[in-house]
Amino acid sequence: MTLSQKQQGHLIMLVVMTVFGLNIPINKYLYSTGLLTPMAMTMLRMGFAAIAFWVVSLFTKKEKVDRRDLLILCIGGISGMLINQSLFAYGLGQTSSVDASIITTSGPLFAMILAAVLLKEPITFKKAGGVLLGGLGAIFLVYTSNQVVTPGQGSALAGDIAVLSAQLFYAFYLVITRPLSTKYSPITMMKWMFFFAALINLPVSYNAVFTAQLFRQPDIMPYLMLSFTLLGATFFTYMMIPLAQRRIRPTTISMYNNMQPLIASGVAIYMGMDRFTFEKLLAAILIFGGVYLVTASKSRADVERESKIEQQ
Repeated sequence: MTLSQKQQGHLIMLVVMTVFGLNIPINKYLYSTGLLTPMAMTMLRMGFAAIAFWVVSLFTKKEKVDRRDLLILCIGGISGMLINQSLFAYGLGQTSSVDASIITTSGPLFAMILAAVLLKEPITFKKAGGVLLGGLGAIFLVYTSNQVVTPGQGSALAGDIAVLSAQLFYAFYLVITRPLSTKYSPITMMKWMFFFAALINLPVSYNAVFTAQLFRQPDIMPYLMLSFTLLGATFFTYMMIPLAQRRIRPTTISMYNNMQPLIASGVAIYMGMDRFTFEKLLAAILIFGGVYLVTASKSRADVERESKIEQQ
């Protein structure tokens, strides 16, 4: 069976958000144990991805990037990679995982508004209803899960604001780079965006990497966790996102943020740390229902096509 373009986009984002969802507790562990600081983690992700994408680009078709597009890629790298990941890493270190999961549901709202302003995408009742429904589902799931906030991880205003700001910059990145996703390959886009992000971050964060406790201890498990973050949650996911951008809209992509607490809950159930309940089933229905409504809503192309038909 051949998947349609939209189905491929949804499948890609499902895989991406699964990896992101698994990465949150891994990063939380590395921060809470003092093995890495958020600043060091951000520098490692930016630097590793920049090198990895440039190496891969040596074995792929060369693409010349227009100067204007290079500026957009620079802004996209700063907003979607550097600022987004720095703010989220800082916020996750300051606030609880529960609060962070709830705040990530603001991403689709930011994406919907920015897409309307910058890409002239219409805000329909169906799209707005889908964003609201998915957000309610994610929040309901978090509040009905058996999650415990450990000492020192309580809700901090600075952490909450940082996570909220991270969602805004991520939505901005999705919107401004979407037109380029059909023009350039994911490798070309990512090698430039991570290059700019790493270059700007290097003077600020290089010392945090060299003094990190992770590299002063012999246990192999933290290194495996870091490898998952670098290879899975950075290189793989950011290579996949432009492929999804070609197939589905920024608001739809952002809707998948609401799946992160659902994935975290599924992992907890599998590991025996939580149990499946009716509340979790209801939350899943709300989240997937929200994704469906946003997907089924009219895009700018749909509105323009209908307008042409009416004029004929």
